[in-house]
Amino acid sequence: MAPADGTQRQVVSGRPVEPHGRRPTAAMAEGLETVPRRAPLHRGASFTEMDLDAALARRPQVALVDELAHSHVSGTRNTKRWQDVEELLGAGIDVVTTLNIQHLESLNDVVRQITGVRQRETLPDEVARRADQMELVDLPPEVLRRRMVHGDIYPPDRIESALTHYFRVGNLTALREIALLWLADRVEEGLQRYRAQHGSPLPGKRGSASWWA
Repeated sequence: MAPADGTQRQVVSGRPVEPHGRRPTAAMAEGLETVPRRAPLHRGASFTEMDLDAALARRPQVALVDELAHSHVSGTRNTKRWQDVEELLGAGIDVVTTLNIQHLESLNDVVRQITGVRQRETLPDEVARRADQMELVDLPPEVLRRRMVHGDIYPPDRIESALTHYFRVGNLTALREIALLWLADRVEEGLQRYRAQHGSPLPGKRGSASWWA
């Protein structure tokens, strides 16, 4: 990995990138050194999780850790993946990770009202705000839906249901605007505009968190 200054950095995948059957994603991850996974047992079934101790022992300069809001099965040292990331950062390891906007804790109720789905895995906003750098992967809804039709996101048996439910254009448009507003710290402004346009009562503030739809 070469930063802008041209120096080389040692990068490993601490938590293997989750392709979920997506061939293009799997292809991009080829060639990355990957820390072996743990396989904890939970209710008689085996699951795979990042081996945090192995990643710490490997001590790369940069660790790639997918799905920051992920919840671990019982029996792991930390209950959430972001807590693993905190340990990596505390050891002086830089971390590059991923997060979907719908998993932010302050937006949970609003996302449920938009999509009809409550996210069980959430991330405290203050954890995300501590990042040194954020990059929004911003695709127009039509482009994302086209990628889904081509099989780049879900397997064939899930495409039609996804397009007619969670991935409707209206849902994607609202989630995209939420992401832009959250990054600009203007969620409350967006909430007020939505209320003015739609006259729809939505949850207001709870503590210091803002809500928008």
